[in-house]
Amino acid sequence: MEFVDIILAFLKAFAVGGLICMIAQIVINFTDLTAGKILVIFMLAGIALTALGLYQPLVEFAGAGATVPISGFGYLLANGAMRGAQEGLFEALTGSLAAASAGISAAVIFSFIMALIFKSHTKYN
Repeated sequence: MEFVDIILAFLKAFAVGGLICMIAQIVINFTDLTAGKILVIFMLAGIALTALGLYQPLVEFAGAGATVPISGFGYLLANGAMRGAQEGLFEALTGSLAAASAGISAAVIFSFIMALIFKSHTKYN
């Protein structure tokens, strides 16, 4: 890969990821939705766009700019379920868990390690 191709890939990822984050910030600023509800909406949007075949071209175009935001997690779950559905009903139910298991395991393991290293406290102490 040439240097120009690498820079172009970074710019695409930054533009798409930034656009997704900008939409989220607009939702935060102009609605009374809680952070949890916004996360669920964006994850479900990733699932819906994947089911409609619209998220895959975005992932091919922007790479990490589309897979790193929470909508990318919805894409990952839907993609795993759809691949599993080709093999049978049980695999359709477990395909999303198998697709996301590495990321979820890493989050749990690193969270545990950080909890051992750092002392937690409330924000207002």
